[in-house]
Amino acid sequence: MVEMICAGFGGQGVLTTGLIIAHAAMMLGKEITWYPSYGSEMRGGTANCTIKINDGAIASPVSKHPDIVCALNAPAVDKFESRIKPDGYLFLNASLVPADRTYRDDIHVVKVPMSEIAMELGNAKGANLVLLGAVAAHTGLFTLEELDEQVTAYFAKKGKINPQNSACLAAGARL
Repeated sequence: MVEMICAGFGGQGVLTTGLIIAHAAMMLGKEITWYPSYGSEMRGGTANCTIKINDGAIASPVSKHPDIVCALNAPAVDKFESRIKPDGYLFLNASLVPADRTYRDDIHVVKVPMSEIAMELGNAKGANLVLLGAVAAHTGLFTLEELDEQVTAYFAKKGKINPQNSACLAAGARL
């Protein structure tokens, strides 16, 4: 079983990121849970979601020690870094987390300037998609193509077609 937590501020696409991961896993025939947690604020409040992916049934959506944490801001790193399993992954938005910060030495830390890359590609709201590309490249959970298909389908349902979404995914995977 793979356990993930995506965390950040409301408005960064944290819950959307988790939904896309959950849908991608489901399309691969996996059992999934997606468990959101957020404050009453719409934008700027804290938001996170827990995703579990397994071949068989999943007994609980709760994750005390995730394999992967995707932190889109510094408070998310503060809250969840200590919970990551040894040899797990911490993906962080280097655009919003201080460069001089130290991390546990028993985890893989992947620093990606997600916000900067998304802005350079003309898709300011695409930092979470840069993150998804990095997750695909480093974990092997999904191929870039599988995630791109899910991202396109997710936003198409909302009537939002943006070719820069694919560019954000690809840029994250290259890093």
